[in-house]
Amino acid sequence: MSEILPLSALLSHAQVAFTIEFDNEFEHRAPHRTTNHGSTAGSHHAPWLVSMVLWSKFLRFVPEQGISVQELQRLTQTDAKTLHTWLTRLSAWWGYLVVESPPGSRLKQDPAAVVRPTPGGQKAIEVWRPLTGIIEKRWQKRFGKSEIDLLRNCLGTITSQAEIELPDCLPILTYGLLSTAPGHERRSPEVAEAASLAALLAKALLLFAIEFERDSAVSLAISANILRLANDEGVSLRDLPRRAAVSKEAVAMSLSFLKSHGYTAPSKLLVLTQKGRLAREQYRQLAGAIEESWEKRFGKDTVRTLRESLERLAGDLSAQGSPLFRGLDTYPEGWRSSVPKPEGLPHYPMILHRGGFPDGS
Repeated sequence: MSEILPLSALLSHAQVAFTIEFDNEFEHRAPHRTTNHGSTAGSHHAPWLVSMVLWSKFLRFVPEQGISVQELQRLTQTDAKTLHTWLTRLSAWWGYLVVESPPGSRLKQDPAAVVRPTPGGQKAIEVWRPLTGIIEKRWQKRFGKSEIDLLRNCLGTITSQAEIELPDCLPILTYGLLSTAPGHERRSPEVAEAASLAALLAKALLLFAIEFERDSAVSLAISANILRLANDEGVSLRDLPRRAAVSKEAVAMSLSFLKSHGYTAPSKLLVLTQKGRLAREQYRQLAGAIEESWEKRFGKDTVRTLRESLERLAGDLSAQGSPLFRGLDTYPEGWRSSVPKPEGLPHYPMILHRGGFPDGS
């Protein structure tokens, strides 16, 4: 590898690569529609295409016969306001669900309302359900079962010792692109699953982000993807999406936060103020300090073996030399086939409200 990456960046590369491969396969198998890239033939009323996080966070809990809003809130460990927002998107906007209020109810957010999948939503759920296992088996074949088992064991050792209950997926980033910390309550046994590789990667990465953001006023997402690219000469704003491997929208949100909080100077280039340069340096120092603290808490051998395994998966970080890119070729009809291929992978997933794609697309 040409550079020594923070452990969080290595975790991000693997997690994003897994998610994109998962999403490409779902797009190929399930009827869907998109805003800019057309719809599956004959499926103009199919659900709008979303990413794996919406399946992991919400849709996997919705059975064909339906579930009450109150029970769905308990299973997803989501507050009522946030759940209402996402149910609106998944139903009225995107066509995966219907929400049926009890007869005579006048409550806008009735906890007794029943959430059911639409026909298109049920088809999507049936496609999603086995995909995590399918992609993980591909990784075992691609990288070797012993490598993936080693990676799983290291991740499991770390996440099982975390002081807080970590969800099976990364959060959709909040204002400032912060990763919201979960509560301490343990999940109910009926929703706990044998942790998949994707879930373990997400848990470890979220734990790192939570610890980073306890001591940093700038989120790990912005620090890792934007601040790290800034140099003394300034960086073209037009080049940032390509260099960060995230969407223009994700870059715009990041720059808006940095500008409004005094981390960047007014310019057509990315130019950091003194405050911004201190934040960039803090990212480097804090990322290293967290990895050192993990070695003390979880075992030096475990953390160093995790790093070495992730480095083997990441290769030289380029699209040509990274083994992670071997699974990212999309199907000809896939939306990613119509946009420029990324030159790298995000150093932290930019999961936005736009559909939960890991690069903010």
